[in-house]
Order: sequence, then structure tokens, then C-alpha cells
Amino acid sequence: MKDHFKRLARYNKWANGRIYEAAAALDAEDYFADRRAYFKSVHGTLNHLLAIDKLWLGRLTGEPYVPPSPNVILHDNLDALRKARATCDDHLIEAVDALDESTIVGIFSWVTMEGQPYTSTLDRCLTQIFNHQTHHRGQVHTLLSQLTGDAPPIDFFLCMNDDFSPEGENQ
Repeated sequence: MKDHFKRLARYNKWANGRIYEAAAALDAEDYFADRRAYFKSVHGTLNHLLAIDKLWLGRLTGEPYVPPSPNVILHDNLDALRKARATCDDHLIEAVDALDESTIVGIFSWVTMEGQPYTSTLDRCLTQIFNHQTHHRGQVHTLLSQLTGDAPPIDFFLCMNDDFSPEGENQ
């Protein structure tokens, strides 16, 4: 399972990089405009993703971070947001790399944003992190497609098949 989550962490960084590159090509009006997405704009959605990733990263590392709300604007400009995103992605990769198999399938407890204790397994939490990223990154991808007619492909196989061997000798 660790290899699986390591792949997802690296894919996450790659896909975020492509999305941010495309977002940087938008003019400010399109980037900040309320497009009736759940978090309003490209900027709002990217901020939400960073805030929730920081929340989960804090839970994983024991350095709690609780955003004041799911729609918090952590950075009011794309450059600062992009730098923070890259740093968070690197920290998420480091956190996953530091895990061992028994920890990944073990019990994991945390306190929700509402202050309630919650317990599950770490593999389910990691799945939530990467699934949440995919979900909202897909929303940004749709907004980019609507705004430009050309959003970058972010399919997993475009960055994550270099360790595949048809003989079953995957690395």
C-alpha cells in the first residue's frame, strides 16, 4: 500500500503543477471571477484545496492546522498560493515516504474541524486526501476548459507508468 500512496502523492504534485501553470495563463478577471463553482472561482477552489491539504498534513505529522473555514482564502494572489501549494505537495510526499506499512493500515484518530473526535484507519485518510484533491482539481480543470477551451491533460498515466513492467516485475 505504501507504494500506491507514494505514487498518488507524486501524481498529486505533478497534476497540481499542471493546473497551476494553466491557471497562471488566465487573466486576473477570469481567475478571480465567481463562476458558480462550489468555492466560487478558480482562486477560491485552489485555496480550498490547499487549506484542506494543510489540515490533513497537520493531522498526519502531528502539527495541527485548522483552517477557520473550508472556504478560507489563505493567499490572495496566485504566485503566493502556487508557492505554498508546491511546499505543501513536497511535505505531503515526505510524510507519505516516512510511513511504514503497519502504520498505513493501522488505526488513526483525529479531531474534526467541528471539534469532534474521529477514528478510522490511515489508509482511508490517505485515500480521502487524494480523492479530495482529484475531485476539486477536476472542478478547476472544468473551469479552465470553460474559460480557455484547453485545459491541460492530467491523467494519471501521463506521469505515473514509468515503474510498470508487463512481466509483472514492477519496481
